[in-house]
Amino acid sequence: MTAAASHHDGPPDREEFDSPRAIRAALLPEEVPSFDAAYQQALREAAETLSLEALHSTLANWRRIARMTQADPAGHRRMLQQAERTLRTGQPPENGIEWKQLRAELGV
Repeated sequence: MTAAASHHDGPPDREEFDSPRAIRAALLPEEVPSFDAAYQQALREAAETLSLEALHSTLANWRRIARMTQADPAGHRRMLQQAERTLRTGQPPENGIEWKQLRAELGV
């Protein structure tokens, strides 16, 4: 095996969505503008503070979203749509339960 061939395979434990480009590609099209804005803000903050903390945090957050999206794209889209409806109307999701009821069911 040549060095070039082994480079393309990548190490077996390589983290999924290991670059901003890979994260962005895994998102739903409707989430890309939010990712772009958050990424650009984190880059500006990194330049101003000379710290990569905000950038790492932003990418970790979007990496989680990318994983959820890829695990169930249709389910993730439904969740986004329901969240948008709830924010727009103030009404809880259909078949949703009140926080008090959920706590009681969980015994907390």
